[in-house]
Amino acid sequence: MQNQSENIPALALHWHRAGRGAVLVTVVETWGSAPRRAGSQMVVDGAGGMMGSVSGGCVEGAVVLEAVAALAAGQARLLTYGVSDQDAFAVGLACGGTVRLLVQPVGAVLSEAVLAALVGQGAVALVTDLATLEAALVRAGADATVDARLLSDRSGVDEGRFIAVQNPALRLVVVGAVQIAQALLPMARACGYGVTLIDPRTTFGGAERFPGEAIVEDWPDAALAALRPDARTAVVTLSHDAKLDDAAIAVALRSPVFYLGCLGSRRTHALRLERLAAAGFSADELARIHAPAGLDIGAASPAEIALSVLAEITQGLRRG
Repeated sequence: MQNQSENIPALALHWHRAGRGAVLVTVVETWGSAPRRAGSQMVVDGAGGMMGSVSGGCVEGAVVLEAVAALAAGQARLLTYGVSDQDAFAVGLACGGTVRLLVQPVGAVLSEAVLAALVGQGAVALVTDLATLEAALVRAGADATVDARLLSDRSGVDEGRFIAVQNPALRLVVVGAVQIAQALLPMARACGYGVTLIDPRTTFGGAERFPGEAIVEDWPDAALAALRPDARTAVVTLSHDAKLDDAAIAVALRSPVFYLGCLGSRRTHALRLERLAAAGFSADELARIHAPAGLDIGAASPAEIALSVLAEITQGLRRG
């Protein structure tokens, strides 16, 4: 799926409504070493302006011309660009490869209503018949194949249809305004997460330590419950204060969050598990906790620990 920090369907809708014209271009399939996966997108306006990427290289130049022509004709197109190894570097497909692209003008092919649904909050998919290039919006729960794609967060081709997944935005909730959080929040934003920082200890927050951040100062269990964590939410506890961390963990364990990571040594985690078990959580529920949080990459500094945590979150999202 497209990184949420580059909401290309939303930009396409904005350009269309502004009268610029808009064409949505989406990677359908790749072979070899094409650098962008299926579902990656760009938008092109009527004058050839563009945002996003479908190859990471000069293929975009050829795609812009095709997109402008498709907009003028009011028809969808299916394009295939293949490159030989000797030409690959010049066009941006680093070691050779082939990319197949779907070009869909907004208005004539994709209606405002369809785009508006794509940029909404629900889990939906734009499903295109690759024989006719007719597109339809499919919501979660209406098609088992689409649902499987939504669950895995991977666009792709099934049964002659290209299923372009558009899931709700990813969210990261961090408990504890500590030094690791200072590094973790901007990293997570760069990867497309909407971030929320919770810490009722007012001395830990502040504009100097967290410039531009609105820190939620409620007790963690109340603050997290109000956020209604879902399957697109990751939770990380960093406070080193059991009263704060345990309260957040209890809420997270009763929700469908895809990742729950907790900072602390193995001994600290063993004591944490004893407390949570005494509170009624089962062994299967407690097994959802990643602790100590982060992949074992030998991280030492707060920034490196933040990197290891985000790497483990990514692993849980993409391979969990």
